[in-house]
Amino acid sequence: MNTLLLGTSEEDINLAASFIKEGGVVGMPTETVYGLAANALDEEAVKRIFEAKGRPSDNPLIVHISDFEEIERFNLVSEVPRVAKLLADAFWPGPLTIIMPKSDNVPEITTGGLSTVAVRFPADKNAQRLIKAAGCPLAAPSANLSGSPSPTTANHVYSDMKGKIPAIIDGGECKVGLESTVVSIKDGVVTVLRPGGITAEDLMSVYERVEVCDAVLNKLKEGETALSPGMKYKHYSPNARVCLVKGSDRSFRDFVNKQDGSKTVALCYEEDKEHITIPTIVMGSKADLEAQAHNLFADLRHIDELEGVTCAYVRCPEAEGLGMAVLNRLIRAAGFEVINLEADDFKIIGLTGQSGAGKSTVSEVFEKLGAVVINADELAHAALKTEECKENLRLAFGGGIFDENGEVIRKALARAAFCSKENTEKLNRCTHPVIIELAKNEFDYYKRAGEKAVVFDAPTLFESGLNRLCSVVVSVIADKDLRAQRIMERDSLSFEDAYLRLNAQNDDKFYTEKSRYVIENNGTAEELIKKAEELSKELFDE
Repeated sequence: MNTLLLGTSEEDINLAASFIKEGGVVGMPTETVYGLAANALDEEAVKRIFEAKGRPSDNPLIVHISDFEEIERFNLVSEVPRVAKLLADAFWPGPLTIIMPKSDNVPEITTGGLSTVAVRFPADKNAQRLIKAAGCPLAAPSANLSGSPSPTTANHVYSDMKGKIPAIIDGGECKVGLESTVVSIKDGVVTVLRPGGITAEDLMSVYERVEVCDAVLNKLKEGETALSPGMKYKHYSPNARVCLVKGSDRSFRDFVNKQDGSKTVALCYEEDKEHITIPTIVMGSKADLEAQAHNLFADLRHIDELEGVTCAYVRCPEAEGLGMAVLNRLIRAAGFEVINLEADDFKIIGLTGQSGAGKSTVSEVFEKLGAVVINADELAHAALKTEECKENLRLAFGGGIFDENGEVIRKALARAAFCSKENTEKLNRCTHPVIIELAKNEFDYYKRAGEKAVVFDAPTLFESGLNRLCSVVVSVIADKDLRAQRIMERDSLSFEDAYLRLNAQNDDKFYTEKSRYVIENNGTAEELIKKAEELSKELFDE
C-alpha cells in the first residue's frame, strides 16, 4: 500500500475523509499526539486500526468528536452525567477524555468490550475539520506501532505506518506532546485513569471530588480490567532498555557517570548536562514540566537513533502536576524498572490505618524499639497554624471553626470535617499540601543527621500522596464494630458520632491493596504488640 503524506488544504482533508468513508484508516494530527483515525461506529474499520498498530483488541479506544452535540447526534452514550457536562464545559475542546456509559450504537471492539465509551473533543482545528468532513466520530489511538513511543510529528507516523495505511495528514508538531487525560465518573467521584495535559489540580479547580487511580503509577493487578488506554500493557518504549533512576541531582549524575558511555545514554535535565560525562538527551529544564512533556516521546524515539546505545537511564520526575503525566509514561516505557538511589541510604516506612485500628500502638512499639517516628498529626497541628491553611479552611468550612483569636478550634473542625466523606476530602485538600512540605523537611533533617530509617505515622498517607515518598507501607486494620467501640472509649464519642467518623473513612480493601504489610488487630493489645515487634525485625533489618 502506498502511504500519502498530505497537507491541511481543503482538498487534502477531503481526500483523507474519503479514505475514512470507505472504511480506511488515516493518520490524524491532534494537539496531544497523532492518532490512527477510522470510523468509530464501523466494526471492520476499527479492526483495521488494531491490525495497523499490532494492538491487543481488549485495549479500549478513544472516540473523537468535533462538537459536543455530536455525542447525541452520533448516539454515542446512553446518558451524559452531570459531572461530565461540567468537565466538558471547562476543558473541551482540549486534551481531556471523559468515560461515559456507551449506547448500543458503539461496537464493543471500539470500547474493548467495556460497557463504557471514552469520548474526546480535540482542540486541534485540523482534527476537527477531518471529523466534520468524514461525517462520523473517529476512533483514534496513537498512530504508532503498539508499545513504541507515541508520535508527535507526521514523520514519526510515517516511520511506523508506511505501507500500512493510505494517508497521513501533516498538521505539524503536536503542541502538548502527551496523550489526553482520561477520567471516569462514578458515585460523584472523578477518577484520573491516565494523567495528561489536564492535571488533577486543573480538574479540582472546577470539581472538588477528584482522585487518582492507583494504576496510574503502578501495574494493574492480575485479572484487573483496563478501563483506559495506556493502563494494561508496556507502552511508549524504544528498542533500547529504559530504566528510571530516582535520586538527588548529585546521586543521579554520579550513577550515570559510572556507566559505559558507548552503550548508555542519560535522559536528563538541562541543569544536569554539564555534569554528566556520558552522552545525554536533554528533556528540558528541571522546572519546565511542559517542555518535558512536549519533548518526551521525541526523546524516547531519539534513543534508538544513537548508534550502539542499548540502555537509557532517565531522571525520575516528581509525581505532582504535569510531572505525574510524564512519570506515568516513563514508568511504562521502563516496564516499571526503577533504581531508587535513595533507598540504600535512607528508608521511609509509611504507617497508616483506620481510626481505632491500633496504628498508634504499633507506632509506639516501633519507637520503643529505637525507630525515629514522625507523627503526621503533629505536622497537621503545625499546618493548622499557617495562614495558607487557615484561609483555605475558612473558605471550605466557614468562620465557625475559628476562635476569637483566629486560631482553628480543632474539635469544631473535626465535627465539620468528619461528618461525611465529602467534607473529609475538603479538609485533606486544605491541609495536605502544607503537611507534605513539612514532612519533606522532617525527612531531610533526619537523613542529614545520619538516620537509616524513619517511620512516618500518617492516617491519610495514601490520600495525601505521601505514600509515594515511602520505601514501604504498613497498614493497620480492624473490624468496624471493634474500631467504633475503641474510638468511643478513647475520644468520649457517642455511638452516632463514632459511626459518622468511621463511615467517612476507607474500607479494608483500600489499605490492603496499597500496602506491602498489613496488620490485622481484632485481638488483644498484647497480640497487637507482638505482631508489631515481629514486623519490626523485618522492617529494620532488611
